[in-house]
Amino acid sequence: MSEQKAIRNAMTVDVEDYFQVSAFAPYIARGDWEGCECRVERNIERILALFAQHQTKATFFTLGWIAERYPQVVRDIVAAGHELASHGYGHERASDLSPQAFMQDVVRAKKLLEDLGGHEVIGYRAPSFSIGKSNLWAFDTLREAGYQYSSSVYPIQHDHYGMPDSPRFAYPVREGLLEVPVTTLRVMNKNLPSSGGGYFRLLPYSVSRWLIRQVNAQDQQSAVFYFHPWEIDVDQPRVAGIDSKSRFRHYVNIARTHDRIGRLLQDFAWGRMDEIFLGRRTAALATSAVAA
Repeated sequence: MSEQKAIRNAMTVDVEDYFQVSAFAPYIARGDWEGCECRVERNIERILALFAQHQTKATFFTLGWIAERYPQVVRDIVAAGHELASHGYGHERASDLSPQAFMQDVVRAKKLLEDLGGHEVIGYRAPSFSIGKSNLWAFDTLREAGYQYSSSVYPIQHDHYGMPDSPRFAYPVREGLLEVPVTTLRVMNKNLPSSGGGYFRLLPYSVSRWLIRQVNAQDQQSAVFYFHPWEIDVDQPRVAGIDSKSRFRHYVNIARTHDRIGRLLQDFAWGRMDEIFLGRRTAALATSAVAA
């Protein structure tokens, strides 16, 4: 184990399936989701086994659409002592929704997850990190809906999302609501992505490890890492007709991701978002879940 064990980082999983990613929206109609082969159950099973092997607890930002159709996935996450959090209901970008539609989405997902998981859901992550300068009202909605923290801002410049001028680390974005951005490293007045996703698959593992180590050592801050269940699934159906950029981003190095995450779990200390940033105790939450 490395010297970085003094700082615990937050391990997070965005629970959605391959056909729900935003980049595939022009190719797979939302009305066609029901006819797609859903592989989330087997992938979550593998992720839970990997976390158990490394004695790691994590936060699972879960789509209501998935939870409604695969409730056992939610129960398995909670039973293993992980935090259940919300990814909204239908994987619609917050920036594409009206305030009223966004409220309906986040309230519906929260209630559904709480009913299935047996305890309060306090965390939210917007699909595709879609809270930015144009829809800061979303934070007011989240607070009104009863969430206590959000992890919906990526402080980088990106063609699909990003708010590079926003704070890099956790900050109170509204009274009673904490924003916990995914992690970046500041180098030469630029934020470098350091928190998973496609960058983790594209770059050599040593680069990702270095980036997180720098955040822990240089900034003395906990990193927030994320990945998706489909990123460990080499046998997922290939989506036909997609553009070359989307194809590369989605499929690059998928065969290596499972083992890379295992290495990451060995090289750093990890925990749940609610524990690291809000100081909540797993034991108390687990007890309430069992009682429910």
